[in-house]
Amino acid sequence: MGKERLKKRFRERNREILSPSAKIVRWILSIVLLLYTSITIFVIGITVMDSMKSKGDLVTNFVGLPKAWTLENYVKVLMEENLLRYAANSVFLVVVGTLGCLFLGALTAYGISRFEFRGKGFIVAYFLIGMMVPIQVSVLPLFLILRTIGLLNNLLGLALVYVSGISMGCFIFQKFFQTIPMAMEESARMDGAGDFKIFFRIIVPLCKPVIMTVALITAIGQWNDFYMPMVLLGKRSTYTLTLIIYQYIGQFTKHMGESMAAVIITLIPIIVLYFLFSSQIVEGISGGAVKG
Repeated sequence: MGKERLKKRFRERNREILSPSAKIVRWILSIVLLLYTSITIFVIGITVMDSMKSKGDLVTNFVGLPKAWTLENYVKVLMEENLLRYAANSVFLVVVGTLGCLFLGALTAYGISRFEFRGKGFIVAYFLIGMMVPIQVSVLPLFLILRTIGLLNNLLGLALVYVSGISMGCFIFQKFFQTIPMAMEESARMDGAGDFKIFFRIIVPLCKPVIMTVALITAIGQWNDFYMPMVLLGKRSTYTLTLIIYQYIGQFTKHMGESMAAVIITLIPIIVLYFLFSSQIVEGISGGAVKG
């Protein structure tokens, strides 16, 4: 009940301080977001319907409802094209990459936010630049490094590339850690706890909503990634779902139904993740706002 009252007071305070111009901006943003959401839902609906049409029906009736609903395209993609194998590759990369980013990003952010040392400003600037510089800039050095160590065309090599992308996670964790009072950690140190014990026993349980937020953003980005797999994975046995969908789209007129089915299969995990963890993310954002 106390938490709900804090959220209510925060919303009332925001309502009071909004100026007329801010209200206009909020209405404009709401309309834009509503239009964007409507277009997205429309496109997804068309894709779902087209994935359940026969090839002849798809050619003559691309937008309308199917004349006869069929799962033939899904069966062909999953069984004949062995899509589950490529889905397993994507799952492996996302799980390893996300867990690695969470672990390294949280530890790095904790060290930056809690300790003073020479070069701290440079490290913070380095991670900020890492958020601004596109990955395409570093793809050639990554390609040469992975080829030198024998991890080119290897899922483990791409997983290591994903694990190294901790800039955004480090920034989010660092800002959250700065809101946690030092008194709890000082009390734990007086009881004989070390830095790692404090981090895993005290800090990590407090930042579960932030962990969910960073994990979801990181996982979705890696799941949808097309550029890095295209450059670093040349063997078909290491292909991810995005590469297989690209092959279908390259022959779209020949595999229209299969392309739609593959897209829907790829979207399902993202939609499931959103519905499972959206409430925790909203809670973490509102809780951090109230705390600030």
